[in-house]
Amino acid sequence: MRCVPLLPVVLSLTIASALAAQPGLRPAASGRATSVVTLSVPRDPSTPAAPAAAAPTDPPVTIALDYGQPHLRGRALHTDSLVPYDKPWRTGANDATTLTTGVDLVVGGATLPAGKYVLYTIPTRGDWKLIIQASAGQTAEYDATKDVARVDLHRRTIAEPVESLTMWLIPSTAPGKAQGELRLAWGRSMLTTSWSVK
Repeated sequence: MRCVPLLPVVLSLTIASALAAQPGLRPAASGRATSVVTLSVPRDPSTPAAPAAAAPTDPPVTIALDYGQPHLRGRALHTDSLVPYDKPWRTGANDATTLTTGVDLVVGGATLPAGKYVLYTIPTRGDWKLIIQASAGQTAEYDATKDVARVDLHRRTIAEPVESLTMWLIPSTAPGKAQGELRLAWGRSMLTTSWSVK
């Protein structure tokens, strides 16, 4: 008579009962996503390295985008219930999309003092507008009285559609002051504007 090890049988039964105890688990319709650029002052190569005890204790300076990330899941992008044309859109899902900067910033030509901002967009069939608002606890409802600036988002059509709304703060490696590009992509649209430290 051959003995069957008991451990694999018990483990299989435990896994099966755990899976059966969690019926109906499904992914959420959207989650949160963040893009962060960390800024630092480069060390002068002509000076000797400072001792570890003299290292700066200040937290790094960051620029961050935080947004709800909806997915197309077979839906048409530009509809009245998802992303309507020619109307302010909260640019994400659920909570407001925020831009938080620890330094004075220039976005698409608009100067923003260090602080927290809420972003909306106005989608069109051509270039879009990025609306930057003072952060005041906004939800999905757009209120023009909170506008700080409006800047152009240059649109191009991309060959491969993007399933999930994605936003990036892309830093440049060019010499000089910190700068880069703010990108937004969803469906077949890629939208861009510049950012730089003031």
